[in-house]
Amino acid sequence: MAPTKTCPLLLLLLQTFTLLSVCPIIATSIEFDFPAVFNFGDSNSDTGNLIAAGIESLKPPNGQSYFSAPSGRYCDGRLNIDFLMDAMDLPFLNAYLDSMGAPSFRKGCNFAAAGSTILPATATSVSPFSLRIQVNQFLRFKARVLELLSKGKKFEKYLPAEDYFTKGLYMFDIGQNDLAGAFYSKSFDQIVASFPTTLVEFEAGFDTLYDQGARNFWIHNTGPLGCLTQNVAKFGTDPSKLDEQGCVSNHNQAAKLFNLQLHALATKLRGQYPDANITYVDIFSIKSNLIADYSRYGFEQPLMACCGYGGPPLNYDSRISCGQTKVVNGTSITAKACDDSTEHINWDGIHYTEAANQFVSSQILTGKYSDPPFADKMPFLLKLKF
Repeated sequence: MAPTKTCPLLLLLLQTFTLLSVCPIIATSIEFDFPAVFNFGDSNSDTGNLIAAGIESLKPPNGQSYFSAPSGRYCDGRLNIDFLMDAMDLPFLNAYLDSMGAPSFRKGCNFAAAGSTILPATATSVSPFSLRIQVNQFLRFKARVLELLSKGKKFEKYLPAEDYFTKGLYMFDIGQNDLAGAFYSKSFDQIVASFPTTLVEFEAGFDTLYDQGARNFWIHNTGPLGCLTQNVAKFGTDPSKLDEQGCVSNHNQAAKLFNLQLHALATKLRGQYPDANITYVDIFSIKSNLIADYSRYGFEQPLMACCGYGGPPLNYDSRISCGQTKVVNGTSITAKACDDSTEHINWDGIHYTEAANQFVSSQILTGKYSDPPFADKMPFLLKLKF
């Protein structure tokens, strides 16, 4: 599936965008040669953990564009992490909690779970798998792998080799739910004041992984929350609260401030751990550019959900999620998919479509949105399968 009807992928890759400023600390840009990937995050990179845990279920049309059935992903198809794994010539990551179908963890493991936060979960959290829990799951995973490997070679084809834990890539895509959830109960100033506490928790997770031998880190910042259909529907009823793209200004401003502090933390960690490779990726800019200039990239709907209920302008009803059928006010209603998801950036009100994820991934892989940039490390671009 092409990310755009009007521009070939190669042209997208060659687009010139504003580069992130490079940190004053001398840093080595990342080498795309990893034997395994270990991922921590929320629904933006969850390949099935929350569903495997039995906390929620996904119904068609989720998964329809690539997997032909729900795949544990909150999307009609592939996520950014799927495209990135593909670009590194690695298989899609299996979810840590998904034991069905004899999963192989030889090339890594995915600990991300939809609804997860950096801060510890509370009684009302969608997911109990906060970053600390995910890191603890990794510790158990690693200990169990090493235990099994010590018993002989019969497990080798299913499990990462011992040195993969040092040579592998550790990816983070988490923080969106800490911000988005806070807007339901806190003021803007209270949310911003909570960022240092949140990032102390992030740093603790990072430190634990470093102490376990991790040396290659990849950190995605938080996207433009104010442009998610769910937030526009809930917090954007007053037009004065919206920006020129129709996004909720406060949400996006909070995301920008959080990202500044996350970037500063990445810079600090780079100085603290000179033997580590730490790449910070500006997802916010990539997604903001896509929404601001959506038609240029072949999309027709920047904010309206593809799979939802209610029709234009947002096609979103918080009472019914994608694929569900419910009785509302005595009438049975179903949240159905649009005719062509490639026209939409937003899939279900919260998550992006496969087509949008493909665009975002293509921009990540230019290396231009990363600190340090890695555009000179891109020989594998010629091997891209998407």
